[in-house]
Amino acid sequence: MKKSFWRLTVRSEFAAAHALRHYQGKCEAMHGHNFSVEAVVQGDTLTPDTELLVDFSELKRDLAGVLAALDHKNLECVPPFDRINPSSENLSRYIFRHLAPLVRERRAQLYAVTVSERAIQSATYMECEE
Repeated sequence: MKKSFWRLTVRSEFAAAHALRHYQGKCEAMHGHNFSVEAVVQGDTLTPDTELLVDFSELKRDLAGVLAALDHKNLECVPPFDRINPSSENLSRYIFRHLAPLVRERRAQLYAVTVSERAIQSATYMECEE
């Protein structure tokens, strides 16, 4: 029997500066990006009254709350990026782990978070149970 579910996607942006430690290239110097973020949530049950998985406005508000800690900051001054590289890979994991509990409160599951420094490249983080 097939299992059915829905996936919803919300997108946002934040602006920040960072430098990649130990990179040995141009990106080792401080520079900035307008980072794009995409969060995908999934679930198999719609609300009985509105027949929505999760209200898009609630998801966008939750994502904006997580991104507020990063927006217009030097990421190397924001924990944990004061200790780890503020790479797209690490940013996507950070956002995922901060957003996932908020999504669970809305009776859904966070599927993936993608962070793009530029339109032509991105890093996606997801967690799955083995």
